[in-house]
Amino acid sequence: MNMAEDLLGLANRLISLAHRVGAEEAEVFGVTSRSLNVDLRKDVVEMACESYNRGLGLRAVVNGAVGFSSTSDLSKLEIVAESAAKAARARGKDETWSSLPLCEKLTLPKDVFDSVIDNISPEECLDKSSEMLDGCASVSGVEPSSGGIFCASISELIVNSQGIEFEESSTFMHASLDAVARDKGVASTGYEFESSRNFRANFGEIGLSAAQLAKRSLGGVKGETGVAEVLLMPMAFSELLDYSFVPSICADNVQKGRSSLAGKLGEGIADEKLSLIDNGLLKGGMASSSFDGEGVPSQRTSVIEDGVLKGFLYDSYTAGKDMENGLIKSTGNAMRAGYVTVPRVGISNLILASSDTSDLLADTRSGVLVNGVIGAHTANPISGDFSVEAKNVFRVVDGEIEKPLRSLMLAGNIFDLLKHLHVGIDSRAVGSIVTPTIKVEMKVIGG
Repeated sequence: MNMAEDLLGLANRLISLAHRVGAEEAEVFGVTSRSLNVDLRKDVVEMACESYNRGLGLRAVVNGAVGFSSTSDLSKLEIVAESAAKAARARGKDETWSSLPLCEKLTLPKDVFDSVIDNISPEECLDKSSEMLDGCASVSGVEPSSGGIFCASISELIVNSQGIEFEESSTFMHASLDAVARDKGVASTGYEFESSRNFRANFGEIGLSAAQLAKRSLGGVKGETGVAEVLLMPMAFSELLDYSFVPSICADNVQKGRSSLAGKLGEGIADEKLSLIDNGLLKGGMASSSFDGEGVPSQRTSVIEDGVLKGFLYDSYTAGKDMENGLIKSTGNAMRAGYVTVPRVGISNLILASSDTSDLLADTRSGVLVNGVIGAHTANPISGDFSVEAKNVFRVVDGEIEKPLRSLMLAGNIFDLLKHLHVGIDSRAVGSIVTPTIKVEMKVIGG
């Protein structure tokens, strides 16, 4: 899908209107999108819809203060300009404002657009949903509970008064299934998904994997309380990282005293073999783009290198605030969820890796394997403390997965965990975080 030419013209008109009502700087972010959504409830299609969306969002700068307004009704640009300028004046002068970003050369990431998704029909999505259901049905004693497929083709543009005028098209696909296994009045669940920038997933395998996990989880025994070797699969570890660690590497939290990593640049904060890279240009990455939410070129930023904290993630505003401490530039980490939101500091594709990896399951003599967690959002992003419920947990003995455990709680601290973990070889993208399975000793509470 190509961005409609008239939207670019309207974006430039909105810039002019913002200046006319008193904005010293202005930025317009625009989106045109088509999406298909199939929702499954048990083994039937509960909803199938095709949606189109188009709109513009304006940031107007007055005395360093930023006001914002957006609309999907493109006949009301004058109102949008007035509203954004009014909101900026209401905030008062911001002495820390630097400027909107200047135009720089972009690098186009590979494999972020798929013509199959761009042209996909509702019937094709329904067929692939049926394949997921068939995969689940191939496992006896298991039935689907919910799931679906979401496909989107999106074109984004950004224009600002500093000379930026960029456009880019991309595609996304997400398919998932929850399954339930029952035996003698006892139930267990399983979940599987695939997210991609293309439509070449094995949809039957998604349903099959969810059903197999649900069935393997039946007949759980009581877990023991104590300290255990815990294998956190990518879905489990990515959630812990997202809620307990990621906020601490965002520059706005560092500047506001909401990060325990403030003042620790150059210090060892993790295992000396560990690296953590934020890469907005990752091939086929779910958050890959040639530019961020304010038009700054995407890049590769080293957060942790050989265990040492190397840097934080910045947008233009936070970079401007840190200029007094040295020359700081935006790392291209201004993220936004569409034209109705303002950009915020966030991760693009956050990749965890190590120079020392192994088959963690084969290396484990006694421990537990955790597929997912519940409650990661309750973690303390400043201290890094977390206490979560483990999902689809199995006892591991002599490198083999044995009986499922009925209930298990995990408690720990993400900063301590990063210093003592072992890294596996099975890297997987879970949303914007790419991580393998990791193994660490931590406190477990059986039930």
